[in-house]
Amino acid sequence: TPLLVATHANRVEAARALVEAGADVNARDAIEDSPYLYAGARGHLEILELTLAHGADLASTNRFGGTALIPAAERGHVETVRRLIQAGVEVDHVNRLGWTALLEAIILGDGGPRQQQVVDLLVAAGADVNLPDGEGVSALAHARRMGFDAIAARLVAAGAR
Repeated sequence: TPLLVATHANRVEAARALVEAGADVNARDAIEDSPYLYAGARGHLEILELTLAHGADLASTNRFGGTALIPAAERGHVETVRRLIQAGVEVDHVNRLGWTALLEAIILGDGGPRQQQVVDLLVAAGADVNLPDGEGVSALAHARRMGFDAIAARLVAAGAR
């Protein structure tokens, strides 16, 4: 859709004009992306705000069965993660890979300061730190395996086993 094209390019004013003209923020493309999901995944915060204000389906999922929160967490989009949590996106949603936002932030993240902030936000929002991936491996085990000591310490402090 034109709105999805504007979202891909992060063209905020074009997206605003399209949304105000009635563009569907939940319309899907061939790979199951919507303007809402793509803006969340890519950290396009201004467009995300537009979609949230105009009926974004918080429970909608991408081609991997994940909410917008999961790729936002993976990519370390701290403010986007904060906003999606505030909007009410389910923090413990499990995608088809068997991963939550917390797991994906660790498994596909770099363990750096942004990932640490994302972990802090997810934990503060009530993410289950002991919810394992589809193979039964915990977030703590993944963090330790990857040498993410600061994240492992955060998880232990939040009750991870």
